[in-house]
Amino acid sequence: MGWPKKYPQYNFIGLEIESTVAAIAAKKAEPEHLPNLTFVRADGAGLDTYFADGEIDQLYLNFSDPWPKTRHEKRRLTYKSFLANYQQVLVPKGSIEFKTDNMGLFQYSLTSLNNYGMIFDGVWLDLHHSDENEGNVETEYEQKFAAKGQPIYKLRAHFAK
Repeated sequence: MGWPKKYPQYNFIGLEIESTVAAIAAKKAEPEHLPNLTFVRADGAGLDTYFADGEIDQLYLNFSDPWPKTRHEKRRLTYKSFLANYQQVLVPKGSIEFKTDNMGLFQYSLTSLNNYGMIFDGVWLDLHHSDENEGNVETEYEQKFAAKGQPIYKLRAHFAK
């Protein structure tokens, strides 16, 4: 199961709003017996109800729903209200790693994080054809999209304060 298997010394919490998706992920993880992995069915907009200020070291946003319509912008996980919530629960200068196959969402996210004042540690426009891919832990969605020849976009950024 990716990160938790590769880094057993760290705890990982998978947060998913859709009950069915959370249940499928938990079922797939069960045979692995990973004591450092927990799944929570919850809305990412309310991270501060689950975590104390500065409790999280790093957030991974993997293949989020792009919410392509302008009227749904506030639902995108890289919208400014989400970023403010992330900044609250992350350690000072905590970081976000974001991956997607959706170029529009990636462009939006670059602008959103930049406008929020985040500092970019890396931006990859074709992750699987870059040096960064060597240590990459792939998700199922990532494998699916990459197999179709779609580029995978990735960014890593941290909060200035």
